[in-house]
Amino acid sequence: MFDISRFSLKDKVAVITGGGRGIGQAIAFAFAKAGAKVVVTSRKAQDLEATANEIKAFGGEAYPLPAHLGKTEEIKKMIDAVMAKYGRIDILVNNAGASPAKGSVLECDERLWDKLMNINLKGAYFISQAAANIMVKQGGGKIINIASIDGHNPEPGLSIYAISKAGIRMLTRAFASELVRYNIQVNTIAPGPISTKMLKSNWDFLPPEDAQKVKELVEKALPAGRIGDPDEIAGAALYLASDASSYTTGAEIVIDGGVLLGIHPS
Repeated sequence: MFDISRFSLKDKVAVITGGGRGIGQAIAFAFAKAGAKVVVTSRKAQDLEATANEIKAFGGEAYPLPAHLGKTEEIKKMIDAVMAKYGRIDILVNNAGASPAKGSVLECDERLWDKLMNINLKGAYFISQAAANIMVKQGGGKIINIASIDGHNPEPGLSIYAISKAGIRMLTRAFASELVRYNIQVNTIAPGPISTKMLKSNWDFLPPEDAQKVKELVEKALPAGRIGDPDEIAGAALYLASDASSYTTGAEIVIDGGVLLGIHPS
């Protein structure tokens, strides 16, 4: 008979990159409520402190740890700090990502390529490598990568972002194939349109009435008729972080309200 306690993260140490807001923050809240000791890390200390304070307010444990995750030396310092405090890493969520800047494939420059790839792909690779080496010694662990449906079907003007997210999908499969023998499960979540600061940046600069109209047009174009909520990603992350997913590796959970089905609302 299934034991619901398999969804518990009691006493697990979870590192969540980009954990100060949006999807990362929602995952941090979910993990803390499930009993994990949550490390939230990104460049913005203010966001991390606010997230950690909210977690502590409901009785959870959180450690805000600022770091620039596009730099390997910063990654090492971040991992060393986690190990100094907790002595282990049970769960890693690679959620940090640079916002997609729009530009045609005929115009995007090397600076933009380096910025997006360093955060979205290079950082995720080397954080995963560092955490995996710790997990091997521990006898197991969980790595969860946050990709995007843009890694399946690129939006015009978002070529570099889409390529980086397609790379995350392959990073998952590559790590999963080598780490399965060590009881380390590596999986991907691919969100569609989710109500985050990144998505809202597409209309928040407009006057309120115009911004609302753009938002409504976006929602009308979606099969589900609405934009998703970060908590709807957190539920899948909790499954992948817990013992309930002990036989799931190299997999991808798409959470997009039906976008990839190719349905066109009437």
